[in-house]
Amino acid sequence: MRFTYLLSTITFLLVSLLIPVSTASAFDQTTFGWGYKKNKEQNPPDAGEYGPILDKYNSFYVDKSGEKVVYFTFDMGYESGYTEQILDILKKQQVPATFFLAGHYFNSAPELVERMVEEGHNIGNHSFNHKDFTTLSEEKIKEELETIEDKLYEVTGIKHTQYVRPPRGDFSERTLEITEKLGYTTVFWSSAFVDWGTEKGTDTAFRSIIEHIHPGAIILLHSTQSNADALEPLIDELRKRGYVFKSLDYLLWKETLPFTF
Repeated sequence: MRFTYLLSTITFLLVSLLIPVSTASAFDQTTFGWGYKKNKEQNPPDAGEYGPILDKYNSFYVDKSGEKVVYFTFDMGYESGYTEQILDILKKQQVPATFFLAGHYFNSAPELVERMVEEGHNIGNHSFNHKDFTTLSEEKIKEELETIEDKLYEVTGIKHTQYVRPPRGDFSERTLEITEKLGYTTVFWSSAFVDWGTEKGTDTAFRSIIEHIHPGAIILLHSTQSNADALEPLIDELRKRGYVFKSLDYLLWKETLPFTF
């Protein structure tokens, strides 16, 4: 009896070693809502426990180089009537941006997507239905992202977007691993304010960014009237403070260099 029990135990252990651990059990399933500790000392905000997790999956929320560079990013679930004004200002000021688009935007404003690409801006993937990735299976996440890719190709001829931003900033180790495996760079942000819902006004939009600006800031904005009206004064003020404006491609290029200067 004891020999049979011992043999069974050994067999179980050997079989266990041969069976690969599932992806779901290999990653911490804790879910997070993106956030950070703000400061007014012109320093990048502290991402706390999130920082090492982002680093592990080659994701970004800030340019850590200390260079006085700013990256404009816009999350666009739908067209609210102010994107044309935003694009006019970016073109006039020769400032690049990344527009993270959800599915509704491709259906409601394909001509603006074309213009973004024609004027040298990046298109980021914000998922087709703007669903919380942490509640979706790997297959569903892939479907959400690939549907955007299909729409983008249909409208612009571009086959792949490099950057992804999870809806509402909800993420987990599992979702970051999935998006990295699918060939995306996940991008959060280091500067933002509550600019959806009721309009906060141009002055509030301006001050909310300026008060927390820092080298390497990835700024999140939405296409609202307040932001559109504040954008040009914001660009002018940042230039006065010595900041330059770059595309996320510049950040990715710096991060993937085999050496630093």
